[in-house]
Amino acid sequence: MRIELATTPGDPQRPNEDYVSVALPASGLGGALALLDGVTPPPADDGCVHGVPWFTARLGGALLELSGSRRDMTLADCLSLAIERTADKHRSTCDLSHKLTPQATVVLARWDEAWLEYLVLSDSALLLEAPDGTVTPVLDDRIDRLRAAGRTLAPLRNAEDGFFTAAADPQVAARAVTGEVPTDRIRALAALTDGAGRWVEVFGEGDWSRCFTVLRTEGPQGLIDRVRAAERADPAGARFPRGKAHDDAAALFAEL
Repeated sequence: MRIELATTPGDPQRPNEDYVSVALPASGLGGALALLDGVTPPPADDGCVHGVPWFTARLGGALLELSGSRRDMTLADCLSLAIERTADKHRSTCDLSHKLTPQATVVLARWDEAWLEYLVLSDSALLLEAPDGTVTPVLDDRIDRLRAAGRTLAPLRNAEDGFFTAAADPQVAARAVTGEVPTDRIRALAALTDGAGRWVEVFGEGDWSRCFTVLRTEGPQGLIDRVRAAERADPAGARFPRGKAHDDAAALFAEL
């Protein structure tokens, strides 16, 4: 088994709000990964004294522990319980009802000798490669559909007919894209925050299959380096409009 991961902040002067990690059982059979992209709030009070990096580290750690150790729970149940546990850590000091309370996108995957399970919430991506080399992206496309319809995103966060992120409400886990695939139909997988997925979705340097090839040949840091080069070539977003000139980026590649 080969597993590589990398994450870098968009601005070295600011904490990285992404989280990525992997757990392998002592038996050597199977594994679990968790990848989160913290949602940067606008420069205003978000009701929390801790901040987004604190939130993603704690939610990510809880997700990795639960998905790796509680095989009796679905990944959606793991997400629900992890959200509840993380909320309990700061509900006495912070206003968790605030619309901008710390929150994150989530990608989870868990596999053993029989099945690979997955969960995707919001706009991070999971890529699955079949033995014949076919790459299938698993995406929660709600944000893309809202943008295509010309909708303003801010009022639609964690709202009916909108899109969803992991914040303080455990029930949001039911909104995630979930599924399972026989493990023998998966040769490798990858997870990317949208800061790394920019290579495909913003800069159009290739499709998801080509992105997977870059991950295999150059590793996650190689993909992130390519994204940084594309960002530097268009610093003002004149050719490729985007919300941030540089975004936190995280990627994981696992060859089973």
